[in-house]
Amino acid sequence: MEWVSMILIYAVFFGVLWFFIMRPQKKEQKRLQLMLSEMAVGDTVLTTSGFYGVLIDISEDDVIVEFGNNKNCRIPMQKSAITQVEKANASAE
Repeated sequence: MEWVSMILIYAVFFGVLWFFIMRPQKKEQKRLQLMLSEMAVGDTVLTTSGFYGVLIDISEDDVIVEFGNNKNCRIPMQKSAITQVEKANASAE
């Protein structure tokens, strides 16, 4: 009978662990994937390095971001380097 209670304690422990750690992490991953899939040319983005820029080209895994007013400062980077996206039409209103 002791082993049944021990298994029950472990099951509850792992259930609580999943609820407080794994579940929020998976929700954040889904939010990031949705945000990256909805990006469009002209959107303002924040990179993991803290730079704001405007998307000028999007491919399957990479984007080209234009930084500042200098039109020659265009840097290709992976989509995973984008942490926030502000839609272009929302900033115009």
